Amino acid sequence: MPKPILLAIDDDTSVLEAVVQDLRRHYGQSYRIVRAASGAAALDISRQLLERKDTVALFLSDQRMPGMTGVDFLQQALVLYPDAKRVLLTAYADTEAAIRAINSAKIHYYLNKPWDPPEEKLYPVLDDLLEAWKQGYKPPFEGIRVVGMRWSPADHAVRDFLSRNRIPYQWLNPDAHPEALPLLKEKGIDDAKLPVVLFGDGTALVQPSTIDLAQKLGIPTQAQQEFYDVVVVGAGPAGLAAGVYGASEGLRTLIVEPNAVGGQAGSSSKIENYLGFPSGISGDELAKRAFLQAGRLGAEFLLQQVTCIRSENRYHIVTMKDGREVTCHVCLIATGVSYCKLDIPGCDQFNGAGVYYGAALTEAMSCAGEVVYIVGGANSAGQAAMHFSRYASEVHMLVRATSLEKSMSKYLIDQIKATPNIIVETETEVIGMSGDDHLECLMLKTPRGEEARHSSSLFIFIGAAPKTDWLPKELACDSKGFILAGPELKAKSASSWTLDREPYLLETSVPGIFVAGDVRYNSVKRCASAVGEGSIAIQFVHQYLATL
Repeated sequence: MPKPILLAIDDDTSVLEAVVQDLRRHYGQSYRIVRAASGAAALDISRQLLERKDTVALFLSDQRMPGMTGVDFLQQALVLYPDAKRVLLTAYADTEAAIRAINSAKIHYYLNKPWDPPEEKLYPVLDDLLEAWKQGYKPPFEGIRVVGMRWSPADHAVRDFLSRNRIPYQWLNPDAHPEALPLLKEKGIDDAKLPVVLFGDGTALVQPSTIDLAQKLGIPTQAQQEFYDVVVVGAGPAGLAAGVYGASEGLRTLIVEPNAVGGQAGSSSKIENYLGFPSGISGDELAKRAFLQAGRLGAEFLLQQVTCIRSENRYHIVTMKDGREVTCHVCLIATGVSYCKLDIPGCDQFNGAGVYYGAALTEAMSCAGEVVYIVGGANSAGQAAMHFSRYASEVHMLVRATSLEKSMSKYLIDQIKATPNIIVETETEVIGMSGDDHLECLMLKTPRGEEARHSSSLFIFIGAAPKTDWLPKELACDSKGFILAGPELKAKSASSWTLDREPYLLETSVPGIFVAGDVRYNSVKRCASAVGEGSIAIQFVHQYLATL
C-alpha cells in the first residue's frame, strides 16, 4: 500500500533541504516525503497526487515565497485535500500574519524558523497533528473486492466461498455503494455480468466458479502425486482429524474438499461444548487450527469435488470433477451431511436470494436491523440464532415441536432465553413464501392459524441428508443414504460383506473404504464425535494396510 505523503514547500533550497532531511529522518518509515520549491509547484504536485489517488497527510509550507505565499497555497490546498493537516513556517516578523491566517486558511499550527532542535520544536508538534490525522484516515482498500447484488445466488456463492476459506474481501453492493458500477466501467468490465471479483493486482474474474477463485488465490486444485496411502473425502471435523492422525503417523494423506474446510461445523458461530475450550470456539477457528495442524504434519489439501470411487485389484481410484484421478490403498469417506430442503412452494426460487441452508454467516452483516427467521430446533439452529441476534433487530426461531428441550443443548436454550431479541415460536412451520427477485414474505402455520410475515431472510436447519448417491453401488447404505459400517453393516446388509474376516469398526462393505462422521449410519451428530471417529479410523486403516 502506498505511504501517505508529507509535502514540504519552501523557495529557499537550503531551508527546503533541511526540512526534508528532518522529516525523512523521523517519518520516512511511515510516510513518503515530497518537496516543492514554490507554492505554484506545490499546487501542481497536489493536483497530480489527487489524480493518482495518493493521500496527503500534511502540508508544511513556508510563508514568504514569491508569487504565492504559504497562506495562499494552504487555502487552495484545503480544497484539494480538506483532511490534510496544514502547518505554516514563519519568521518571527510574520507571526501576526500567521495568527490571522489560522482562520482564513484553517491552518492547524504555525512554527517559527529556525526549528532546531527538531526533537523539541518540530517533531512533537507534527507527531500530535499526524496522530490526529490518522484517527480519521481510512486507507484505501487494496485487497479483494466483490461487486455483486445482495439477492444474487451467484454473488452469495462467491462471498460464502471467500468467507469460509478465510479470505478477507470487501463487498460492494451497487444498491449501497454507488461507486461500485463506475469502478467496473473504469476497468472496462460489463456491469451486467455480476458478480465480479477484483483483485489487488488489477486483475478481475467475472462470474467465477469456486475452482476459478481457488486457482487465482493459490488454493491447490490438483493433487501433487498420483498415489497416496489414504485419500480422505471431506474436510469437516472427521476428515480433518483423520488427516492429522494419518499424516502424523507417516501415511501419505490427501484431503479432498469441494468447498471449504470445516464442513457444517465450520459455519458454526460458536461451539461451547467442545472439550478444552471453556469459553467456546467458533467452528471456523477450530477448522482453521485443524487445517494448519494437518498441513504442518504433512497432509495435502485439495479443493476439488470427488465424483466417483472405483476399486481395482485392492486399489481404490478416486476421480475428481475435472477428470483427474488419484490412486490409494485406503479411502475414507467423511463428507458429512447437508441440511434437507424445505419442500414448500417457492422455496427453490429464492435459494440464495433470501433463503439459505445452514448458518450462511456471510449474510449476517446484510441482515443488520432486519427481522430474520430461522427454521429448526437443534444446536446448529440455536448457534445461528445467537449469532444473528447480534445484527438483526429480531430473530424468530420456528420450531415444529412443542419445545426445544428434546433437540437442543441446555446451555444454548439458556442463552436463547436470555437474549431479548430472539423469539422462539413453537408448533410453527413455514407453509409458503413469496417475493419478486428475492424473498419478501413468509406464510406460517401457527397455533393461532395461518399468518403472513414480512421477511427477506430465512435460514433453514432441518434434517440431515448424506448425499451419497455418487458412491459405488457395491458400497452399502441404508434407505436414507447413510453409509453402513462395522457391526451395523453385518446386521443390516450381511450379504454385502464378502471376506472371511470381520469388517473393521468403521469399514464399509468395500474393503479398504472406511467412513467417519455424520455420513455414517447411526453416528452421533456432534463435532467431538466426528473428530473421535476420524481419529480412530486411522487405527483401523493401519490394521487394513497390514493385510495387504
